[in-house]
Amino acid sequence: MNLRFMFLGLVVAFASMFLLAVEAKDSVKPEWSINASDIEACSCPMFCQCYFNTEPAAHSHGGDSKHFCRFNMAYKVNSGHFGATDLTGAKFWITGDLGADFGSGKTDWAHVTFDKAMSPAQREGIGKMLGHMFPFQWGSLTTAEGTIHWEHNKDAATATLDDGKTAEIRLKRFPGVTAEPVVIKNLPYFGIPRNDGFVMMPNEIEAYRQGPNAFEFKGTTGFYIVTDMNSNDVKKPGM
Repeated sequence: MNLRFMFLGLVVAFASMFLLAVEAKDSVKPEWSINASDIEACSCPMFCQCYFNTEPAAHSHGGDSKHFCRFNMAYKVNSGHFGATDLTGAKFWITGDLGADFGSGKTDWAHVTFDKAMSPAQREGIGKMLGHMFPFQWGSLTTAEGTIHWEHNKDAATATLDDGKTAEIRLKRFPGVTAEPVVIKNLPYFGIPRNDGFVMMPNEIEAYRQGPNAFEFKGTTGFYIVTDMNSNDVKKPGM
């Protein structure tokens, strides 16, 4: 074979290998991780049966009984990243309703609010993680931004969205045998594989005060939980 053609063949081969390498690199999804604390409450009586089956508690209204789980989740990221974006300290809020039975993976609605202090890159990262954390098909999924106030200690937890004008959660520790919190451990939490346990803190109030889906409940389920997840926990296609 002519040496010139051999050389040209090698050049083409190396060029093809280079392009394939670049395309593979571009197709790699960013690595991510999130360790976050959650102040949570819902409409179900203490303790929410949704963590043991797919049908929420029944609620009576005007003689009619309906099953639903209307919830507020106020998250604060303890540590985490999405690619090169640091997520530490970011706060976000999820309000929604799991509906009458979410066994098929279909739920009624959810509204995600990002704290105004978050950067666009942080919002993008959190938004992409949420699909893995809560792997549901929502009938309606909307987003907004707001001001989230978040605080927690051993005896109480409080979170407000827009100073309570949009949403509010107030929890108080359930008294145990000792002064230590009552904790449920080894219980799965949606699509997140690790948690430190559900710290029992019934709500004094949990409310969402905007639009046609507004609701308010008192004395129902509430808890504090620390969750942990990363991109290695997500199954790759074909696995």
